[in-house]
Amino acid sequence: MTNDNSNHCGHGRDKEFQIIVNGRSKTVTEKFLSFVDVVKLAFDEFIDNGSRIYTMTFMKGADKREGSLVLGDEVRIKSGVIFNVTATDKS
Repeated sequence: MTNDNSNHCGHGRDKEFQIIVNGRSKTVTEKFLSFVDVVKLAFDEFIDNGSRIYTMTFMKGADKREGSLVLGDEVRIKSGVIFNVTATDKS
């Protein structure tokens, strides 16, 4: 998630979006965020060591569309999207 003006996989960046991740306001410029991108917004890192599992749900603004993301997914971003992300360690 950088602030350069280049295109990422054809998904241009041309404005800022205000989203909520785990109850905290975040500003992003990407039109699409991947599962890993959102985990990094929630926890500052993505740990893929086989013992940590992330779960994620989201709700999009006025239409109240809800869903979940898994590793490999991405979602189109618009201001007001709310993400809830949890991390669980296997014991």
